[in-house]
Amino acid sequence: MTETAHAAARGAAEARRPDGACETTLHGQRARAARPSAGSRAAVTLPGVLHGLLRTARPKQWVKNTLVVAAPAAAGRLFEGPALLRLALVFALFTACAAAVYLINDARDAEADRAHPTKCRRPVAAGQLPVPVAYAVGGLLAVLGPLLAARLTPPLVPALLIAYLGMQLAYCVVLKHVLVVDLVVVTTGFLMRAVIGGVALGIPLSRWFLITTGFGALFMVSAKRYSEAVQMAGKAGATRALLTEYTTGYLRFVWQLAAGVAVLAYCLWALEGHEGPAAGLLPWRQLSMVAFILAILRYAVFADRGTAGEPEEVVLRDRALALIGLVWAAMYGLAVAHW
Repeated sequence: MTETAHAAARGAAEARRPDGACETTLHGQRARAARPSAGSRAAVTLPGVLHGLLRTARPKQWVKNTLVVAAPAAAGRLFEGPALLRLALVFALFTACAAAVYLINDARDAEADRAHPTKCRRPVAAGQLPVPVAYAVGGLLAVLGPLLAARLTPPLVPALLIAYLGMQLAYCVVLKHVLVVDLVVVTTGFLMRAVIGGVALGIPLSRWFLITTGFGALFMVSAKRYSEAVQMAGKAGATRALLTEYTTGYLRFVWQLAAGVAVLAYCLWALEGHEGPAAGLLPWRQLSMVAFILAILRYAVFADRGTAGEPEEVVLRDRALALIGLVWAAMYGLAVAHW
C-alpha cells in the first residue's frame, strides 16, 4: 500500500506540473503520438481548419517578407505608385510561397513535432489541421504563386519563386540534415527576398547591398540556431536534427563572424554612396552606420544570452531595438531623399 500511495502521489505531482510544456518522457511522447488521432476527429471543423491554416502560415514571420522593399527603398523608388503596387503583389506572392513551404514542412514533421516541448502545439502536430489538408493547400499555393507571378510580373520573378520553392522543399526533405548547408539554405531564402524586390522593378543591385543582406541574414539564422542549441541542451525532444551535431562554440563563431562581415559590408556600402556635401544637409547615409552597428550590437545581446530563437519576436518585442531600427530607417530615408 505504501508503494502504491507513493506512486499515486508522484503521478499526481507530475499531472500538476506548472511548466505547461508537452510531455517529454518516453511515456508522454507515446501518449501524445496516440492522442491527436482521437482528438483530431473532435477538433477538425471548418473554422478550426481555417484557423490552423492561418497559424501554420506563420503570420508573425511575414515580417521577413518586407525585405522585398529593401532594394527599392535604397534606390529611392519605394513611393512610386506603380512600384508600390508591384511590390505589394510580389510581397503577397512570396508570402504565399513561404506559407506553402511551412505547410508542407509541418505536415512532414508532424510526428517529430509532437515530441518537442513547444512545436507540439503547432496545428498539424496537435491534430487541429489534418496532414492531407496541409499537404493539399501547401501544394496548391506552391503552384499558384509562380503561375500568377508569370502572368503579372517580369520573367525573373517567377523564376526566383520557383528556385525558392525548390530550394526550401529540398531543405525540408534532405538539406536540413547537412551541416553548414542548412545554414546557407535558410540564409539564401532571406537574400532572395531582398533580390526579388529589386528584380521586380529592374533595379541594379549593389554588391555591398547583397553582402550586407546575406551576412546579416546569416547572423540572425546562426544566432537562432545557437539559441535553440542552448535552450535544448540536455532536453529530450529536439526536432532539429543537426542541433546535436553543431557545437554551441561553432555556432557562436558563425554568428560573430557574420555580424562582423555584415557591419564591414554596410560601412563600405554607405561610404560608396558618398556624394559630397551638396547631397544633403548632413551625410545621412554615412551617419546611418552608427544606427546599423548599434542594431547589430543590440541583437547580439539576445544571441549571447541564447534568447534569439525567434528573430521576429526579438525585433517586434524589444523596444530599444525597434527604436534603433526606426532611427536607422529615418536616416537612410533622409539620405535617399537628399535632405
